Amino acid sequence: MDIDEYVRFDAVGLAQLVARNEVTPAELEAVAREAARAVGPRLNAVVETWPTDDRPRPGSAPLAGVPFLIKDMAVTMAGRRTELGSRLAAGLVAGADSTLMTRFRRAGLVTFGRTATPEMAFSTTTEPVLYGATRNPWDPTRSAGGSSGGAGAAVAAGIVPVAHATDAAGSIRIPAAYNGLFGLKPTRGRVPVGPAFDEVFNGLAVHGSVSRTVRDSAVLLDQIRGPEPGDPYFAQEPPRPYAEEVTRHPGALRIGVLAQAWGGHRTAPPVVDALSRTVRLLESLGHRVEEAAPELGVDWEEFVLSNAHLWTANLTASVDELAAALGRPVDSSTLEPQTLASYHYGQRVSGPRFVTALAVRNRVSRSLARSFETYDVLLTPTAPELPVPLGTHGRGAEALDGLGWLRRLFDLSPFTAVFNVTGTPAMSVPVTADAATGLPVGMQFAAGYGLEGRLFRLAGQLEQADPWSGRTPAIWAGNRRDN
Repeated sequence: MDIDEYVRFDAVGLAQLVARNEVTPAELEAVAREAARAVGPRLNAVVETWPTDDRPRPGSAPLAGVPFLIKDMAVTMAGRRTELGSRLAAGLVAGADSTLMTRFRRAGLVTFGRTATPEMAFSTTTEPVLYGATRNPWDPTRSAGGSSGGAGAAVAAGIVPVAHATDAAGSIRIPAAYNGLFGLKPTRGRVPVGPAFDEVFNGLAVHGSVSRTVRDSAVLLDQIRGPEPGDPYFAQEPPRPYAEEVTRHPGALRIGVLAQAWGGHRTAPPVVDALSRTVRLLESLGHRVEEAAPELGVDWEEFVLSNAHLWTANLTASVDELAAALGRPVDSSTLEPQTLASYHYGQRVSGPRFVTALAVRNRVSRSLARSFETYDVLLTPTAPELPVPLGTHGRGAEALDGLGWLRRLFDLSPFTAVFNVTGTPAMSVPVTADAATGLPVGMQFAAGYGLEGRLFRLAGQLEQADPWSGRTPAIWAGNRRDN
């Protein structure tokens, strides 16, 4: 198999070839490595590759033999580095597989490397000092998003068909939107995050993936979902596999649309235009779509402040633990300015303030839940503007404190974090693109707690009505004029 043939298949398609003995896992791994070499220097999406010892038998697992990449964050593979995109953790080697890694192996995936992430995943762009900026394959002067920007760029460019990603405030959905991919953030408690990382930002963060087709995300989620004994959160198991939901008709849904984000943030005209086209597509499919005004239950500033308290307090604890374990200082030699400022801010978050932040989280969850009594699905843009130029997030960041940094992140991505706070599933779907630039525009759909099946049904319908997997970016591993 050569690269041109390889990039025409999604993960399920590759696994089917392996099951029919038309290609071996070793051959797929070799061509994936070749794809990584072909586009790697222009993207900086994959920070390390390694020899693999995963040799699944054809047909032994749903994704047997499929090449795979894990994010440099929140998942550990025995004997491999997990550096969290930070100089503080540089060279850190995991002693054992995490629960999720065990499930990736069980699914038959062949993990041969790790993708870039911003330092401590504490940004919605991937531009760490440790490994440098990850570039968007559609336009390398622009961000690939974050914090799963390396995963997004790698999948969009054809290195792998699906890759591991995490999401604490939009870190699956923003890279999916920026890179023209499908990305679903599961319900809190759907996928285990332990044992070492435990709750991860008090349940704000979850594991998932980004992919070029809906079915790849559905099949992978089927393989990694389900609780482990002692997990702090629990989501009821779905009535049927998500892989089956993708081909089921969603019915006529009541869809509430929010074009302008909470807090008065304005959505850019190209994104508003893309949203209007999405609404027309939904109406043509028989859905009832109307303007909505879902209430947060708190004002925007209180929402941002409570998240800043949760985020930075968790960051401070993680940094202190890493510094003690590795014998390294916590200063500008190990942390970037915005991370260090957030660390110091977190040191000042008192116990009562932390408890108050958790109470705000619960208020927002209850308030948004009422919207799902009126609507089956909420629709927003995933991001309020097209992929931003590299350097946008970091401009003047050295002058910000921890609250200021979180406010900047939430200003740049005001639609996504709400659904991390509520713990409800949300997905970014690459339904359309900007007519002027050709850049992808993601649309976010959210549903009530535990209702990923509803989202997969809708995503499958949208994919069939207006397929996107044939669109390829300027930097693409396949045979294009720029390669």
